[in-house]
Amino acid sequence: MIDWKLHLESNPSIMYGKPVIKNTRIPADLILGKLSEGESIDDLLEAYPRITRGDILAVLAFAADSIKNEIVHSIAS
Repeated sequence: MIDWKLHLESNPSIMYGKPVIKNTRIPADLILGKLSEGESIDDLLEAYPRITRGDILAVLAFAADSIKNEIVHSIAS
């Protein structure tokens, strides 16, 4: 698995400390949102030429690590 720490940073003076792709102001949650809406990695690389495929995979690895130990309780409808 890719080491997301090599691609992402969190600095209080950049985007209020939100995790962003290093050397950019592109937040990880923006990339996740675009992927969840059906945009492809190639779409994102075209839209954001300063990022790499590795950066996008790092965002996914970060998300996976972030929820690894979460427990979700569904509410019956």
